[in-house]
Amino acid sequence: MKPPFCRLLVLSCLLYTSSANDFFTSIGHMTDLLYTEKDLVTALKDYILAEESKLEQVKRWAMKLESLTATATQDPEGFLGHPVNAFKLMKRLNTEWGELENLVLRDMSDGFISNLTIQRQHFPNDEDEIGAAKALLRLQDTYHLETETISRGNLPGVTCKATLTVEDCFDLGKVAYSEADYYHTELWMLQALKQLDQGEESPIDKVSVLDYLSYSVYQQGDLEKALELTKRLLELDQEHQRANGNLKYFEYQLAKQRKAEAESGVKKNSSGRVKRRQAVDHLPERHKYEELCRGEGIKLTPRRQSRLFCRYFDNGQHPWYLLGPVKQEDEWDRPRIVRYHDIISDGEIEKVKELAKPRLRRATISNPITGVLETAPYRISKSAWLAAHEHPVVDKINQRIEDLTGLDVKTAEELQVANYGMGGQYEPHFDFGRKDEPDAFKELGTGNRIATWLFYMSDVKAGGATVFPEVGAAVWPKKGTAVFWYNLFASGEGDYSTRHAACPVLVGSKWVSNKWIHERGQEFRRPCGLDEAD
Repeated sequence: MKPPFCRLLVLSCLLYTSSANDFFTSIGHMTDLLYTEKDLVTALKDYILAEESKLEQVKRWAMKLESLTATATQDPEGFLGHPVNAFKLMKRLNTEWGELENLVLRDMSDGFISNLTIQRQHFPNDEDEIGAAKALLRLQDTYHLETETISRGNLPGVTCKATLTVEDCFDLGKVAYSEADYYHTELWMLQALKQLDQGEESPIDKVSVLDYLSYSVYQQGDLEKALELTKRLLELDQEHQRANGNLKYFEYQLAKQRKAEAESGVKKNSSGRVKRRQAVDHLPERHKYEELCRGEGIKLTPRRQSRLFCRYFDNGQHPWYLLGPVKQEDEWDRPRIVRYHDIISDGEIEKVKELAKPRLRRATISNPITGVLETAPYRISKSAWLAAHEHPVVDKINQRIEDLTGLDVKTAEELQVANYGMGGQYEPHFDFGRKDEPDAFKELGTGNRIATWLFYMSDVKAGGATVFPEVGAAVWPKKGTAVFWYNLFASGEGDYSTRHAACPVLVGSKWVSNKWIHERGQEFRRPCGLDEAD
């Protein structure tokens, strides 16, 4: 059996030779960390056993000598008058005590520390921890979750319930504070304070919590509450320098505010203040997008719903599907979105994931100004690209897409596989290049993205829908299915109603793969129309 050091070193080489940071952006890569932590715990237990064995030897030595010296010191000369006792005393003091000294000084932790030092090079870093914290805040906003709900782990579909400690809540508040996000700072400091008031033991004290809490409340314009919290802080620590200074400042500002109210005759209602998550939001349709993610605001009337059907589909009697048609379901009418059921097998899914996982890298977007690929906070996932020649399964999947869509996939992009991490999402975007992006996909030489095919390779317990904010549509992940839509009209003009988003994953791991099909090669398969919106 390999010692812990060897086991961990081998594990390190296997897991991390091709990985990068941004662990929080992929659940698939985060699972590797669990196995790493499991082996570290095993090595830690081996270290504890080694220390216990050493202490047991020292303990036996001490007990033996305690009995011996107690007898010897009652009559030292008589004891040493026996030549064997005299010899053994010389031997003990010259040799055995030296051996005991070496045993006590032996550091049993060397192997474990060496392992830990090696592994820590590949552990999540500050960026991962902050990214994970921001993901929790994003989920809280998108799905309208109370801090109590998150802290107590009462999320839909969870199988491994986990709770947050006072320290966890405090750290979440500090992350928000570092971003000048006083709205979330207040929410999480209040939760930390609540758990402290309920008697939870913690290295975090109420003074520290109240310090952040009072300031975040003040920053949001509630002077009365900020003053109240500061007074509570000073009841716990009368010498708190910052709180004493804030007390005088808040009292001055409140008196000034009340004087202005009296002069104007209009009382400012501080309890009615507007709490904002962000000072500036880059996403104009955020409210509609998040509403759809929660399953609200879907704009499909009963009349339109009645026009959507399920059918067995053979794509115009395609030879391959004539005897075995596939199950096709209308998900939406305008733009037309169809779902194919049981279109990719579990075995194919596992092979695609196996091929992709070692290559997963943080997903990037093309900067609309520079055209350079870069990471973005609104796309939280890792992705990999698989070419048809790499494995027969990939080639088979590509052929299936061509047979069912009737489009030529030779000019399509490689199969992209994506795994979403904590709060994994891709905010509203277009798959096709717009007129203000003349160089989009220019290097490919295959024209614009005419259509999108999206496989769902896992079920998602909560969240993770694909939504279309422009039209109020939502499509939910279902393992083994795929959805398909055209990004361009037959005229070649972009269909702006296809603007879509991947909602944050609340609970679970979301695996998808997609094929972006391009214009070149479709000239006779999907002829141009005369009407721009044809």
